[in-house]
Amino acid sequence: MEYAEVVRRRRMVRNYDPDRPVPPEVVDRLLGYAVHAPSAGFSQGWGFLVLADEADRRTFWEVTTPDGKDGSRWSQGMRRAPLIVVPHSNREVYLERYAEPDKGWTDRRETRWPVPYWHVDAGFASLLMLLGAVDEGLGACFFGIPPGNIPGYRKAFDVPDEFTPIGAITIGYRAADHRSGSLGRGRRSVAEVTHRGRWGTGYEISSS
Repeated sequence: MEYAEVVRRRRMVRNYDPDRPVPPEVVDRLLGYAVHAPSAGFSQGWGFLVLADEADRRTFWEVTTPDGKDGSRWSQGMRRAPLIVVPHSNREVYLERYAEPDKGWTDRRETRWPVPYWHVDAGFASLLMLLGAVDEGLGACFFGIPPGNIPGYRKAFDVPDEFTPIGAITIGYRAADHRSGSLGRGRRSVAEVTHRGRWGTGYEISSS
């Protein structure tokens, strides 16, 4: 599939066919796309928890959904996904990398970083999986884990303290779902969000 078509088709899918598992070779390709994401200093501090087993997926929903149950339409559709990948960031890997001689931030001060690149880079990797899923004929959805449920998630899957889940991704073959009400806001145009030279000056899109 052409890249432009992949981007055009990408959307958050919230309902899946539970009877069509994602082939292992496709899972491997999606993870392969993820590790080709850019990372500051080539630190590559990410980690991915792959939940393809039904028991593991059931545990994930039990520990990450408030009170372990949720009968909402969103939850019912998402729980049908045959694959969940949880991307994690690791701040320590970045602080250690930038204390090396070629970087020289031996004080390891987090305030040197304009933004937490460990989270940014894990987000880059996640987006490559989302786009890869489209190219593979799959649907996917990135969503957050409620902060209060992260300790239970860590305990259930033995996640080391240095790894922070930045969200989770459901992946599978799409089933009919409902259009998100948020889409009624409409997509902002390039001209609305882009500025030329100075902020607020506007940007005209070439017709060529």
